[in-house]
Amino acid sequence: MSRSRHLKKEVEDALRYAESRGWRIHESGGHCWGKIYCPYNDAECRCGEFCIVSVWCTPKNPTNHARQLIRVVDNCTARCDSESGPEGTDSEG
Repeated sequence: MSRSRHLKKEVEDALRYAESRGWRIHESGGHCWGKIYCPYNDAECRCGEFCIVSVWCTPKNPTNHARQLIRVVDNCTARCDSESGPEGTDSEG
């Protein structure tokens, strides 16, 4: 099922960025346009603080809100752990 576009271009671009990295987007109604969910759903990921993020319908500053969404996606600890590979694979001599 496809989602509707966000009214603010900057926020829509941030949502596409999140989608490209596997984050799920669920739309809702009211003041909160929807939420984005981390694809890893890791219980140890900062106590869940960054696993679910609200997307506001009419943010006061769309550019800052978009930056915040991108920052959350980029700073996901589970993503960083999976990109670094398995532990103990360093080639120390």
